[in-house]
Amino acid sequence: MMPESSPWNDIAVPSADFNVRRVPGDTAVPCFWGRDTSGACLFIVELQGDHTIQYRQNAVTVNGIKVDLRGGEPAQQRLVLTLEKQVDRDLFESLCRTLAAALERATDSASSLAVALAHIRRWKTFLSGRGQHLSPEEVRGLFAELIFLLELIDRQASATTAVEAWLGPEKSHQDFIFGNTAVEIKSLSGTERSTVRISSEDQLESLNDALFLRIYRLSSLPDASAARSLNEIVTAVQARLNEAEAVEAFDRKLVAHGYAPLPDYDGPRFVVSNSRSYRVSGEFPRLMRSQLPIGVERVAYDVRLEAIASYQCDGAAVFGGG
Repeated sequence: MMPESSPWNDIAVPSADFNVRRVPGDTAVPCFWGRDTSGACLFIVELQGDHTIQYRQNAVTVNGIKVDLRGGEPAQQRLVLTLEKQVDRDLFESLCRTLAAALERATDSASSLAVALAHIRRWKTFLSGRGQHLSPEEVRGLFAELIFLLELIDRQASATTAVEAWLGPEKSHQDFIFGNTAVEIKSLSGTERSTVRISSEDQLESLNDALFLRIYRLSSLPDASAARSLNEIVTAVQARLNEAEAVEAFDRKLVAHGYAPLPDYDGPRFVVSNSRSYRVSGEFPRLMRSQLPIGVERVAYDVRLEAIASYQCDGAAVFGGG
């Protein structure tokens, strides 16, 4: 069920053409929420001039959304996005809101159309991989992985290399592998007892030279200035990716994780209250596939943080320093 705030709820179905309501915001071109005679939900970008050639050169087809460039008033065109599947309405709304925010950075009609088509191209990934809703634990886990990814982007020569190192969505034994280092990421809620759940006998065993466990304690503090939602941290990572290849790979990995930019993930908003890093080596308390009795498999267990205190190391060690 859609939340009451859906922008299409109070737009009547017209007997001809569209009924529209302008999207608030400071964009170079006006944008509108709309309905057509069939009742379909629309998002309309109003352009000055003739952009037919630019549109044809960059045209993109997206399953479930019709993309159309239509003539409007004299010397005017409209980019019209029509939702064809009602079931994806919440996702379509979220994508359109993201597009409206991105259009605030465009300077004229041509750049607005370029921004819109680039965004629509990226929507293909999210629409094709529309998965389940993430549980609160999955939201926290993905948030923690993205916190680490931001830290890794700061330290890697290229953002593409950092995104390539993120293997959690690909069901790798560890969440990140770079150089000859593997890192397993865990999150704890601010109120949780001091244990972390290890979900398999492979998670704390690695063929790499160095294996680290990095734990982020996340507190839900919606009013704190540093607090961010899952959607906000996804946007923060995307803003750091300056290579098209990195953006595409990142979006694919988000979809593999079951994420789509839904309004549901505008909350909760987290602050990292602390992070700790542990070097997994020697007698570190763990269960490993190579040491399990024959016939025992799919092991999950908890590790007490006080029991691994002597393995704690400086956070810089994870990235090859300290």
